[in-house]
Amino acid sequence: MSEHASAYYLPPPSRWPIVGSCALLAITAGFVLLLAKVAAGPWLMALGAAILIYMLVGWFGSVIRENQAGLLEGQVDVSFRWGMVWFIFSEVMFFAGFFGALFYARNFAVPGLADAELVWPGYEGGWPTAGPGIKDAFTPMAAWGIPAINTLILLSSGATVTWAHWGLQKGARWQIKLGLLLTIGLGLVFLALQIHEYGVAAFSLKTGIYGATFYLLTGFHGLHVTLGIVMLAVIAGRVFAGHFDAAHHFGFAAVSWYWHFVDVVWLILFVFVYWL
Repeated sequence: MSEHASAYYLPPPSRWPIVGSCALLAITAGFVLLLAKVAAGPWLMALGAAILIYMLVGWFGSVIRENQAGLLEGQVDVSFRWGMVWFIFSEVMFFAGFFGALFYARNFAVPGLADAELVWPGYEGGWPTAGPGIKDAFTPMAAWGIPAINTLILLSSGATVTWAHWGLQKGARWQIKLGLLLTIGLGLVFLALQIHEYGVAAFSLKTGIYGATFYLLTGFHGLHVTLGIVMLAVIAGRVFAGHFDAAHHFGFAAVSWYWHFVDVVWLILFVFVYWL
């Protein structure tokens, strides 16, 4: 164990928080200009996004170098673990809000509007909110096509990242690399199928409460899958660079936790959005 293990490591002054603040300011200002239909708006947003990416690469690179130097052990490692636990908990609450909106709309709002006859004469509160004989009627997304395939893909990706973790624990470097590459590949296939699903959907975000809740839940989940793929790619790069061993691999474990969280959210989403 490093000589720093018993102390709480304090990093030196860093420019990255200021760089990140400038990036967020540029993105926000650019968005305001975009809303005002000023030509410079999209360019300012793009500049802010580029600065943000630069900040993320630089800041996480600094943390990785500190970790490889043995500075982030002891209490720092414990803090990182609790930080990841609370981050995932905040994500659970984020999705809980959307699932709560779905439950309320399906079980209270839509039937309530039907009882009050506030939508149209003869409306029976069906789900989706447009039924037979209505000019805006549409077909909801079926569960046993692409969604079922994507469920199998994500469950398989959870198995491959766990298999990679087992390889790390027993020192099988080839197993770690192959498991991570398979997980990343499965995640990319999932996103490709979801994009195709959006392309063939018979409704949009503006199609009543059904369309709104469907695209918010699946869209934000897709965003989390994208973030997970980026995180897995970073971990894979570190594995190929020779980082991590059986005793020190919290970065790998944290990303694995996040990926399993994404899997669980999709299972709940598949049941309540597609199936029921």
